[in-house]
Amino acid sequence: MLLWCLVLLDAAPCYAQKQTKKDLENKKKQLQNEIEYTNQLLSQTKKNKKLSLNQLVTLNKKITVREELISTINGEIRVINSQINKNNEAIKGLQNDLVRLKTEYAKMIYYAYKNKDAYSRLMFVFAAKDFEQAFMRLKYLQQYSDYRRKQVELIAKTKKNLDETVLDLEAKKSDQRVLLTSEQIEKQNLSTEKTEKEQVFSQLQEQEGKLKKDLAKKKRDAEKLQQAIQRVIQKELEKLQKEAETENKPKPEKLVLTPESQQLSNSFLSNKNKLPWPVVKGIVSERFGVHPHPLMKNIDINNNGIDITTSTGSLARAVFDGDVKAVVNMPGAGQFVLIRHGEFLTIYANLKEVYVKVGDKVKTKENIGSIVFDDEDSKTVLHFEIWKGQIKMDPEGWLFRNN
Repeated sequence: MLLWCLVLLDAAPCYAQKQTKKDLENKKKQLQNEIEYTNQLLSQTKKNKKLSLNQLVTLNKKITVREELISTINGEIRVINSQINKNNEAIKGLQNDLVRLKTEYAKMIYYAYKNKDAYSRLMFVFAAKDFEQAFMRLKYLQQYSDYRRKQVELIAKTKKNLDETVLDLEAKKSDQRVLLTSEQIEKQNLSTEKTEKEQVFSQLQEQEGKLKKDLAKKKRDAEKLQQAIQRVIQKELEKLQKEAETENKPKPEKLVLTPESQQLSNSFLSNKNKLPWPVVKGIVSERFGVHPHPLMKNIDINNNGIDITTSTGSLARAVFDGDVKAVVNMPGAGQFVLIRHGEFLTIYANLKEVYVKVGDKVKTKENIGSIVFDDEDSKTVLHFEIWKGQIKMDPEGWLFRNN
């Protein structure tokens, strides 16, 4: 009985490990898909036959994902190794149990052989001094017979458990070999990608003058976008103040939400980390906030949102239900759409064509426009921002991880 209790207790951590292994397998699949998609983006970029900063950024992204993939495979190997160790311990324990059970059973068979005739058993019962002792001796013989039968069953179960554990161990060792081979292949791929990155990095350094001009233009475009957003917000506030003045009410100093808008705002907030991506598929090619330039030393980039590189011909889509408050043309930088979700704003910039107009109510995942394709750098990039009132938020903290 103690043996099977221990086996059952040992099954609990094994189950937890299976769950962990499943999570790692899902993550590995997701990372492999991300690498495959990044390769597609790189292929589009390389069609131009001209190196670009976008190629370096995409390579950096692929290297980062590849390193995470190797780390995930290492995690799987650790789980497998732990399971192999547990299986080895279980096999050793089961083998010892089997030897002990067989030894005990052999002793019982030997004892039964020495007392095999019915006469001996009857004499054992009838030699009792009274009826109660005779009954107890008869009961003992029955229990002894049952115990022998159960001992045979326990030996069979232990043998079966041992055989299954050995088979499971072999399967896990096979998985281990596959993972170790996979890890080696990914390390070789990583080495190749790092070499390619160094080559691209070295050649792009010769274009530093052009890159500085591109960076200055991007900075000007970002400033224009922020000014345009502020004008939209200010215009909304002025409209509310004018309505309040007409109705002889105090002028609000900030936007006041209606009950309906407040409900929408609360719903948007409750979906943090769950919002769909503003494109069907893409990679974050530039993160939120201040960070170093990928090529030029001692130069920082400040991004008020995130840049998402996607496939040629991709469409931008609303990440949540809301009201279109602005559609603005930015000369030389495409168009942008601003959608209000109660207290929150989402901005979709670098659009070529826009499918919505001011006053429209949009639904989650509704297409709102096509994204500009940059012929010179062979890239399609959506700039995406989330604001809470006047505060800029990091969109990555709001979007669903697996897009």
